[in-house]
Amino acid sequence: MIVLDAGTTWSKIVENSNENKMKKFSSYFIKCENGFNYYVIPSNNLKDIDFKFDKATGHMSKLMLNSEKNYENEVISLIEGFRKKINTDGLILDMGSRDSKWALYKNDKFKDLDWNNSCSSSTGATIEMLLKFYSVNVKDLEFNIEKYVITCGIFGLEKIMDDIAKGSDAKTAISKFIHGIAFNAWNFAKKPDKIYLSGGFCENGCFLKSLSNYCEVIPLGRFLLCEGLLKN
Repeated sequence: MIVLDAGTTWSKIVENSNENKMKKFSSYFIKCENGFNYYVIPSNNLKDIDFKFDKATGHMSKLMLNSEKNYENEVISLIEGFRKKINTDGLILDMGSRDSKWALYKNDKFKDLDWNNSCSSSTGATIEMLLKFYSVNVKDLEFNIEKYVITCGIFGLEKIMDDIAKGSDAKTAISKFIHGIAFNAWNFAKKPDKIYLSGGFCENGCFLKSLSNYCEVIPLGRFLLCEGLLKN
């Protein structure tokens, strides 16, 4: 089996290691675990894939499937991945390049969810562009107690540029922006005491420390939606 979580910027792929369909994408290999190979590839490279996936979720993923009936909604994939990995009550928050979504699982039942692709738009993609533009390594970012009060990536970009123009260094400005995103994410999820986190932000130490300023954070990595597709 080979499954796809097609994101706007990055796509996550998990395949049975016996299939080896991703051989030409070996440079994007992340790990081998429990007989499966894990990859994170730029989404614009999906056009170079010459096979169809068994199951898929995410942006434009229906075009990559053997059958459209094997497409799964992102929130359902997220919940199924959470149940498979954790199997406990809790709130799972997925932060992506252009949207964020959360689901609450309680007493062995799905209770509530929300999906925001408007005011949280471009958060992950904006950070990647900022890091590249200002030549900043994400590992060099440190938690900043100050934060930008922002409603979307575009407004945050304005504040960053204003601060840098006034003499602030890029690392400090970007850290304040990330703190603002973390604060928004906590509010968006209705201010829980604990958040299980999914997505690329799990690898952003500055974001994790910023979000931990408001609640306990358990990062579950980038492949949770793929794990949901592999539930059977």
